[in-house]
Amino acid sequence: MQADLLSPAQLAHVRHLFHTHSPLVHCMTNDVVQTFTANVLLAIGASPAMVIDDDEAAQFAAVADALLINVGTLTRDRAQAMRAAVNSAYAQGKPWVLDPVAVGALTLRSDFCRELLALKPAAIRGNASEILALAGMSRGGRGVDTTDEAATALPAAQALARQWVTTVVVTGEADYITDGARTTRVTGGDPLMTRVVGTGCALSAVVAASLALPGDRLDNVAAACGMMKQAGSVATANGRGPGSFVAAFVDALYAEVQA
Repeated sequence: MQADLLSPAQLAHVRHLFHTHSPLVHCMTNDVVQTFTANVLLAIGASPAMVIDDDEAAQFAAVADALLINVGTLTRDRAQAMRAAVNSAYAQGKPWVLDPVAVGALTLRSDFCRELLALKPAAIRGNASEILALAGMSRGGRGVDTTDEAATALPAAQALARQWVTTVVVTGEADYITDGARTTRVTGGDPLMTRVVGTGCALSAVVAASLALPGDRLDNVAAACGMMKQAGSVATANGRGPGSFVAAFVDALYAEVQA
């Protein structure tokens, strides 16, 4: 299937929407990336919240503009809270995103993510190995690291998108965003992004934020990917390595939205 390229006009439009709408994103994400994820959302003009208690998570998911479920540090107690939040978001018609971190060989997270698919995520964001595993076409990657190229997972992503009526994002050297009928390819970024914890997880939060914006869902999600890719390129040029990259990356995102 032919993939369209993200246009500069789409990217500029969604940047403006982030600046003017400031969506509130409920992030139920892994312990390793919470601070970085919150700072990325703040940089683009969104508002992050990390609410994890069972009762509070259900209450907050109903009032937030979007919900992120990231299973990176999943436990059975956390799964219960996530399930409550997803049910609440689904009942209220709020968009939610599934980030199936390291799905495949590990039973708890694999079964849990497949269970949640029935509650209609508005988007699924993962690397190639995660998307292939979620589609039942592989056993997953090497922990959180992919062992497959993004393009090889595109047919699986398109099948998942059609089956669950959702938007699927496969990230890698190029990102592919598909709703099963249309596909957009987003290029850019830098390999240094893979040497910093949390860029993919933070992207899932930005995807969640983009779903709360008005307009075409696939275009908004593709633009969210484009913003992160562009910030990665700028941060690599301005930094000296992984440590300075983090600050430069957040600064670059902020500059994009403020421009």
